[in-house]
Amino acid sequence: MTTDFDHAAETVRQYDRDRYLCALLAPETHRPALMALYAFNAEIARVRDVVSEPLPGEVRLQWWRDLLEGTEHGAAAANPVANALLQTIETYALPRHGLIAMTEARIFDLYDDPMPGLNDLEGYAGETVSGVIQLACLILNQGVDPKTSTAAGHAGVAYALTGLMRALPWHASRRQMFLPADVCERHGLDPETVFRGETTSQLRAVLTEMRDHVRHHLNRVRGEASKVPESCGNAFLPLVLVEPYLKRLEQKTLDPLKQVVELSQLKTQWRLWRGSRRALASI
Repeated sequence: MTTDFDHAAETVRQYDRDRYLCALLAPETHRPALMALYAFNAEIARVRDVVSEPLPGEVRLQWWRDLLEGTEHGAAAANPVANALLQTIETYALPRHGLIAMTEARIFDLYDDPMPGLNDLEGYAGETVSGVIQLACLILNQGVDPKTSTAAGHAGVAYALTGLMRALPWHASRRQMFLPADVCERHGLDPETVFRGETTSQLRAVLTEMRDHVRHHLNRVRGEASKVPESCGNAFLPLVLVEPYLKRLEQKTLDPLKQVVELSQLKTQWRLWRGSRRALASI
């Protein structure tokens, strides 16, 4: 019989393959809860993909906010991801404000407004990806605060920025710009050239700076590694893929507006398995 947690796991497998593989390497006791958290994240991250206009997207995100705030939902029982998430919140005493902040940050995804600056992008990454990592740490630490917020903050920015650079062709095709305006201006990049699919020297300079910024945050995570409880290592496991992604992104033969960077399934699984025992030592 399929449970709500089984459905959550299938959602993660379909829409967030890297985190799905990471969760499979987590302690079995906490695996269903991680899948519920990651399924919720996948659901709110793909809202723009399932709506034709921003307003219906805001309605979907408001539904999740209402659910988390305790507003009565007649349809909640029919949503297995919502049920699995609510059970996980109760079991691990997860702070709802962090989950609500994730839904509010995703409103930006629904519109084509440019990302104003690098600080704004880091804030967006913090609310979305860093928040997921911190909540995963809480799950893995039996609901007790593991004091990992600083490490999770830097880890989320590194992972998020890498993902956004990988998704650049997809975002550019729908005139969505996550590259921060201040960095673009510093290198003289006209966003319209990106939307037209023109890979210019200015774009490459912007992406070089962004990759350097990712590595800065990876170094900050390494500096915090000794403070992270061993039980929380799996929450940081996706970071072992960041450097391989960056190396692909900086290949001179890569056209960043035409090719979405991926790792082979075998290489991904091998790196995650190798890093599963000491994730923070493997990034």
